[in-house]
Amino acid sequence: MRPTQILRGGGGSAPLGKHDHYLGDWGNFGGMKQKGIVSYGIAPNRQHPLAGAAHDAIFNTWRRFSAQVLYWAPPMIAGYYLINWAVERNHYLNSKAGRAEFGGKEE
Repeated sequence: MRPTQILRGGGGSAPLGKHDHYLGDWGNFGGMKQKGIVSYGIAPNRQHPLAGAAHDAIFNTWRRFSAQVLYWAPPMIAGYYLINWAVERNHYLNSKAGRAEFGGKEE
């Protein structure tokens, strides 16, 4: 007859299997190496996965920014000056001096 699940879960020195071998109480494993028990470990150099992340983020961001800034900065600056000119021109044309100069006609 097989031992019950309660006997397998610990509970002292109850024999388990045909070799009268048991795993032991909770937290006190002993005896021969058991089949099917897998343990995992982590290497010491992998225990700090975010080590240097802030430092690398700053310099990686700067590297990527400096590589792309000439693609988007000149059109952004030109667009800013164009919009600024259009707003100032609109304010002038709708002012008293602009209406007097152009007299209701648009250039």
